Amino acid sequence: MAVEFKDYYHILGVPRDADDKAIKSAYRRLARKHHPDVAKTKDATDRFKEATEAYKVLSDPEKRRRYDTLGPDWQRFANGRGPDPGGGFTYTTDDLGNVGDFSDFFRTIFGDMGVRSGRGAGRPGFRVEDLFAEVGRGGRARASRGEDVQASVEISLEEAFHGTRKTFTLETNEPCAACHGAGHVGERPCPACGGSGWQHGQRQLDVKIPAGVKTGQRVRVSGEGAGQAGARGDLYLVVTVAPHPLFERKGDDLHLELPITAPEAALGATVEVPTLRGRVSMKIPPATSSGRTFRFPGYGMPRLKGGGSGDQLVRVRIVLPADLTAAERELYDRLQHMRADNPRAYLTSWGD
Repeated sequence: MAVEFKDYYHILGVPRDADDKAIKSAYRRLARKHHPDVAKTKDATDRFKEATEAYKVLSDPEKRRRYDTLGPDWQRFANGRGPDPGGGFTYTTDDLGNVGDFSDFFRTIFGDMGVRSGRGAGRPGFRVEDLFAEVGRGGRARASRGEDVQASVEISLEEAFHGTRKTFTLETNEPCAACHGAGHVGERPCPACGGSGWQHGQRQLDVKIPAGVKTGQRVRVSGEGAGQAGARGDLYLVVTVAPHPLFERKGDDLHLELPITAPEAALGATVEVPTLRGRVSMKIPPATSSGRTFRFPGYGMPRLKGGGSGDQLVRVRIVLPADLTAAERELYDRLQHMRADNPRAYLTSWGD
């Protein structure tokens, strides 16, 4: 069967005089588009292999020189009929080396050169993680950033008030470190991941939760997402602040309902009030009605942005004992008869 000619310049979509930078950029674009782990089209694997093969040739000066020199005479060389005009040696199709999973055309022309990559014999072999490399500022190549990962964490209101650290285990599913996510080593399935290209693992993380964080906010942990070490995405912890038995949070303010006795409300008193900083004293003026609210500036939640803290608002509620003694009933009866002429005059009117 005739060997099909491969126009590597056309495959990468670059002109014949394209420089190394243009070739590398074109290949990375195609590799991202057609990589089997990303693309969903049926021909993705074939297109990916084709682009990789083209890059193998055009990024290696020696291979590119042979490819350009042979030109239309490549079939004569393929049949072993004479020297390679660009290299000064004779070789036939029976002399194939380890050329991997490339096309018959590639093996025919470059079989003796193996699958070396780069700009000379001293360059390292091709690595799959380089497929998604990006060119950073100044032309320096860096590994592609992995995907971001999201997890949940629940903390108490006290932890949100003071800030805290949480240590937990993150379950991960990351590209195999042995084959770099390719699923194979050479032509064989990767023994480390069984050919899947992925490995399950765990990472212990110690994360600082800042003071003032709210339910639904995310804490970013740089470099602890998915991907290979050094090129991982970020981890985002979605925070839930558990309900508190005493305090209700509204924005950066804390609301507290404080029960007081009728005598404390009528005569005034000094009472102890719980706060997230500890208990503090509060004076209740005489004739304080149920529902009156007192403000403690700066005793609320710390503000994440802008500094400072919210306030604590204390709403008093007059509570009567459920088991009044006979003496207490007598006192309340006497109090009621003291205003016998108009016992409800001091109450707020609802109908007027």
